[in-house]
Amino acid sequence: MNWIEAIGYLGTGLTIASTAMSTMIPLRIVALGASCAVLTYGFLIGSAPVVLTAMIPIPFNAWRLYQMIRLVRDTERAASGDLLLDWLKPFGTSRRFRAGEVLFLQGDPATEMYLIESGRFRIAEHGLDVKPGAIVGELGMLSPGNRRTGSLACVEAGSALCLSYSEVKQLYYQNPEFGFYFLKLTSERLFQGAAEPLQCAVKFLRPENAGTDVL
Repeated sequence: MNWIEAIGYLGTGLTIASTAMSTMIPLRIVALGASCAVLTYGFLIGSAPVVLTAMIPIPFNAWRLYQMIRLVRDTERAASGDLLLDWLKPFGTSRRFRAGEVLFLQGDPATEMYLIESGRFRIAEHGLDVKPGAIVGELGMLSPGNRRTGSLACVEAGSALCLSYSEVKQLYYQNPEFGFYFLKLTSERLFQGAAEPLQCAVKFLRPENAGTDVL
């Protein structure tokens, strides 16, 4: 076996290795290495089909690798700051909503989460206003039966980035770092929700409220 054949076998080995990987960033890196090795081998043996076959996946793998690296970097920055999800814009679809339009009702099937871009939205059951930069609807992905835990309506006309749960799940399973930060985000939301009844209980148990009748 000469050195040219060794390059060809290297490309074959890297291709096989990439198919066995479960995380996307290492997979894309190894796939790019495999394409470069096979491309070099094709040039050296003068085979146009081999060269063409190796060239086609390179831009796709390079672009997806760039997206994943940027996603990890931006999620780390978001998780250490205000947890904004602007870094998910390349993976979602922006939609406009009119004032008074109901996005979903409590108990509805949950299929997507929203990043508010403009306008003002309200969760009636909790009396919460959702303003630009906030996210809403992510808990439906984790609730029993994937049902909405509250209703969301548009109060002032605006837009929201809609990201399907299927896309979120794909990103979650493809990239462990994204999965970790998504769990951190939803955990913070759950703790915020749990704090509300706790605050009410503490207020009721204060000495000045002792003996108060509860109807």
